[in-house]
Amino acid sequence: MKAVLVRHEKFVVRRRYVVEIFVHQVPHSTHYTDGLKWGLICVDRVSGKRVLMDNHYPKGAHIHVDDKELPYEYVGLGELVNDFRRLVTEHMGVQI
Repeated sequence: MKAVLVRHEKFVVRRRYVVEIFVHQVPHSTHYTDGLKWGLICVDRVSGKRVLMDNHYPKGAHIHVDDKELPYEYVGLGELVNDFRRLVTEHMGVQI
């Protein structure tokens, strides 16, 4: 089974913050136990600040805040999106 795109959003907030969210359905495996591969990205085109959450192999679920990489405990898609929005608000001062 190839990856199947199940969610994709891309938009700009205040003509400054580029946000992209994607979720692919992939085969269940030890690397993708819930069968999902995802990425959530927000980049400030002015300052260069960024928040990225993804779960690629071999790292698994993790967060990038600018140049820092932090672990992330994935619970589910709803919580993931809420955590992403909270991080963007805390780090960039904008609500998405």
